[in-house]
Amino acid sequence: MLTLENLELRQDGFALTADITLENRDIVAVIGPSGAGKSTLLNIVAGFTSPDAGKVIWDGVDITANRPAKRPIAMLFQDNNLFGHLTVGQNVALGVRPDMRLNSAQKDRVEQALKRVGLADMGARKPAQLSGGQQSRVALARVLVQRKPLMLLDEPFAALGPALRHEMLDLVAELAGEIGATVLLVSHDPADARRIAKRTILVAQGMAYPPQDTADLLDNPPEALAAYLGT
Repeated sequence: MLTLENLELRQDGFALTADITLENRDIVAVIGPSGAGKSTLLNIVAGFTSPDAGKVIWDGVDITANRPAKRPIAMLFQDNNLFGHLTVGQNVALGVRPDMRLNSAQKDRVEQALKRVGLADMGARKPAQLSGGQQSRVALARVLVQRKPLMLLDEPFAALGPALRHEMLDLVAELAGEIGATVLLVSHDPADARRIAKRTILVAQGMAYPPQDTADLLDNPPEALAAYLGT
């Protein structure tokens, strides 16, 4: 269970508060206007940003002071964060060991992850030799090999076309189910939330609101969300 307890962040006129609990294995979308603090919320959970007050609690343990590497998270960024000088297999191997010195079992783990995301024969290629969708699959494979119980996705498929984005979202849901992960997905597109998230967090007007049923929230949006959606 992930709990954001009485969180407060204030920076240069920007403010964000949150008091939220997510159950294990939840897939929760995070939506709201640009600049409202969606990515900031993920960065607080990940440990890249420290709150001014409040706690980040995972399964009853306060991890607020933990460095990102000491948190139970795997994060997928919008730009995929792949290293162009490394092969696809090496990029995925970074998720197992930063020095990429893998034993046979760990190498098999990388191969199985690539197979799971549909890139079984592409481990020796460089990212520049792949399509945008394939690069996203590499980044997702790197998340998969980490086997973390909390997956944070910051608009990772925003640059993909609708059909491919839907395919990747479905794959995220499948993989999260297989490893029993809780997912927080930031997206600018409400269709993404409808597709895989039963509940959605609205971030607006300085607050991350507690998760609500996705369909109810989007079908009956509050004023701040309605203005953002243009409804």
